[in-house]
Amino acid sequence: MSQPVRLTAVTASPVPIHDPFAARWPLASTVSNRERGPLPHGSPGAVLRRAADALGEPRVPSTGVGESAALDLIAGLLDEQGIDLSHPHAAAHLQPPVLQVAVDADALASASNASMDTYDSGPATLAIEQWVVRALATLAGFGPQADGVLTPGGSISNLLAVLIARDSAAAAAGIDVRRNGLQGLERPVVFCSELAHFSVQRACAALGLGEEAAITIASDENFRMRTDVLADEFAKPGRTPVAVVATAGTTDFGSIDPIAPIADLAREYGAWLHVDAAYGFGALFSERLAPLLADVSLADSVTLDLHKIGWQPAATSVLLVADRSRFAAFDRSVDYLNPADDIDSGLDGLLGRSLQTTRRPDAVKVATTLTAYGRAGLGRMLDTCHELAHAAAARVVADSNLELLAPVTLTTVLFRVAGQGLDAAARDALQGEVRRRLLTSGRVLIGRTKLPARGDAPGHQAAVALKLTLLNPNATATDIEDLLDQVVATGLDVLTGEGAA
Repeated sequence: MSQPVRLTAVTASPVPIHDPFAARWPLASTVSNRERGPLPHGSPGAVLRRAADALGEPRVPSTGVGESAALDLIAGLLDEQGIDLSHPHAAAHLQPPVLQVAVDADALASASNASMDTYDSGPATLAIEQWVVRALATLAGFGPQADGVLTPGGSISNLLAVLIARDSAAAAAGIDVRRNGLQGLERPVVFCSELAHFSVQRACAALGLGEEAAITIASDENFRMRTDVLADEFAKPGRTPVAVVATAGTTDFGSIDPIAPIADLAREYGAWLHVDAAYGFGALFSERLAPLLADVSLADSVTLDLHKIGWQPAATSVLLVADRSRFAAFDRSVDYLNPADDIDSGLDGLLGRSLQTTRRPDAVKVATTLTAYGRAGLGRMLDTCHELAHAAAARVVADSNLELLAPVTLTTVLFRVAGQGLDAAARDALQGEVRRRLLTSGRVLIGRTKLPARGDAPGHQAAVALKLTLLNPNATATDIEDLLDQVVATGLDVLTGEGAA
């Protein structure tokens, strides 16, 4: 008889924690050395060479070494040369440490090898995904007609949303774009903020609209889409407004576009409103931050990524739609999967929710996590990260060696090493060098980005910034103080010519 599978990774705390409201959350990691930093020490070339050397010659071996030896090899490789996102100094990307319970549940999903396309490919997992979708749609404020689907990432969720919007706009013009293509649809366009995720442009390219169909709208001083500029773009003749994409949690700033007035404009011009809340949707777990997304229920569709705020193994994205009939764009009758008489007998699956056929049961880890911690537990995790971001921003403001570059909305802090007396180009170069030195030291993992220009006035030019994305609910203010101390020390080393590689 087969045995239940349970994977136990190295946890961030030495003793398993079962209380969902405990002081430290049980986070998984493959790195056993708790004294090591978030990255292995060394240049990228050196680290990759060490990893390649451990694997040996790149060929499929004629005979294997056995299960235990193979697992030991790969586990050792991840331990010594991999990333440790549970380390409190890992703060570069929207890539959090993952909850141990989600890792364990993900092993169950893998062991089932279920697929979501048909009932007979996994009935339990089919029910689990439908439960997860319904729960998240309710959290978003959608009604009983809402539906959704889990996808392999926010980029794919955005692609599906733009596809549905494209087909809807074409149908309104009497065009069956699915069968006949875009011919006859007058210059279709998709509006989004200049700070929207690049997947919007990719979606337009993949769907035959072309990247130039993505019309970017300027953002205001708070990095939110300017609705006056959007209104002017909507009013221009000779175009078909397919969709407007509002961002709820921009990647670099965490800023949230004004959804309600954007929704009003979308309705006025008959455009689909998609809210890319890949980052920001998790605010709905928090009583404190949920008001930031109070208007998300006005959307026709929403992207959310639980491998960001949700602490799930990647990738765990969901596309929600307010009206399940909009999934008609994916309808497909296949004799060996979903013949009509089988559907009439209740044997339908979720083939008509996705471009995929075989689709992994990623909802298993989500359902387990939601059941384990509830909204209150996940909200406490986010509140901790939000408080850390404000503490980090306050430290930056108080330190003359650092400059805060944007207000905190969610968990992102944009700042830079001050570099007094340097011109703009030298100051930009300083940020890049500081980050590279920290990364190759292995001690600190932070991100970088570029602030958009804000007019021609001095101090408003585009500028390279350093970025903290704080998603570790076990990190403390002391951890962040230490991280910033190392940023300052490294900046001084760069400025004085010390410690150059």
